[in-house]
Amino acid sequence: MRPHWLLEPDTVYLNHGTVGATPRRVLAAQQAIREEIERQPARFLLRELTSIGGGAEGTSKRLRAAAAAVAAFLGARGDDLVFVDNTTAGVNAVLRSLPLAPGDEIVITDHTYGGVAKAAAFVARERGAAVRTVELPWPPDADAVCEAVAAALGPRTRIAIVDHVTSLSALVLSVARIAAACRARGVRVLVDGAHAPGAISLDIPALGADWYVGNLHKWCWTPRSCGILWAAPDRQAGLHPPV
Repeated sequence: MRPHWLLEPDTVYLNHGTVGATPRRVLAAQQAIREEIERQPARFLLRELTSIGGGAEGTSKRLRAAAAAVAAFLGARGDDLVFVDNTTAGVNAVLRSLPLAPGDEIVITDHTYGGVAKAAAFVARERGAAVRTVELPWPPDADAVCEAVAAALGPRTRIAIVDHVTSLSALVLSVARIAAACRARGVRVLVDGAHAPGAISLDIPALGADWYVGNLHKWCWTPRSCGILWAAPDRQAGLHPPV
């Protein structure tokens, strides 16, 4: 398989999950798109990519066509998915759009990625809310993990952030079961799926979460950096990008 990558011949590369290496054939496909852009940048970026610059009526804009293709791969609808710089940007979009009040709580786990935990802490501090961190049990039995998260939910818990594949430990959490437990208590769920797309099979709507974020530049080989933010139809109003 080594000839399919540009990796140095004396390197055994194990870090695909963080900044994964991309096969030659995918790099060639990416470069073909870049060259197409450069042949007529204004046409591609201003008229064909999105509807901002106008263009022919009834044509499918490239950005939304790409979103539909990615969404199909993830079991979702293109209309419910947008592209973001990365998972952390998607998490910030959700947290900064959430109407938190003093005394409200954000629940995370002790396996939450550092950038996400810091975003939660910042938003909570800004709004007078609090972050409650759940210590996941060991061994990480699915029942015990779900019970630990559920036990941390209180009357002021407004959102729980749960990893799909944890960054720190590579555990695959039973997010559908956790989401169901949160819904039963009226708590919204944001799933951090940074390491999931392309690594495990996904049907995002079936998980029962309110929002799902994931990276595409790890196991899906998109150019760095690219991620997705999926929102359930009833959670899209009031959701704004962080920039």
